[in-house]
Amino acid sequence: MITVKLKEKDIIKAANEGMDAFVGAFVDKINEAIGSELTGETMQLLNADQITLLAYVQMRDEVMDGGFVQLIHNGYGPFLFKNPFAKALKMWGLTDLSKLVYSAATLYNKHHEAIEADCSDDEFMSLFERFPDFDDLDDEFVENEEMWTARIAEYIDEHIEAFATVEK
Repeated sequence: MITVKLKEKDIIKAANEGMDAFVGAFVDKINEAIGSELTGETMQLLNADQITLLAYVQMRDEVMDGGFVQLIHNGYGPFLFKNPFAKALKMWGLTDLSKLVYSAATLYNKHHEAIEADCSDDEFMSLFERFPDFDDLDDEFVENEEMWTARIAEYIDEHIEAFATVEK
């Protein structure tokens, strides 16, 4: 395991800036510890909570930018849907988000080959029309993202030692 270190003053500063900054402080230090490259090899250096946090932020960024279709097209489907990510979210108390991820995984299993295929920009844009089943999931995520990120921040705060070693 790799040791992720965060200074107490940096955590306090980030917390005062808001939940996104607080979560971001941990994500930045975890990424820094693994050279900003999450691979099968670097994942072995992290614990389950750290991996779950990175997965959530990756999902959040992709879905907020272009929905689950974009997330899948950009190759993040296997990382999010073929690993125990949804189960970990449930263990964190985010059962509603876990259910959303399980629903997205069901659609991923059904459509991933077509969505992951190489295509032109126009063909990519047509994927959103071809797979409207993802629209409700995208909307639900966008509507609840702030609440879920706040709950992730609370989880980190309550289990800080699982994410980083705090230094004075």
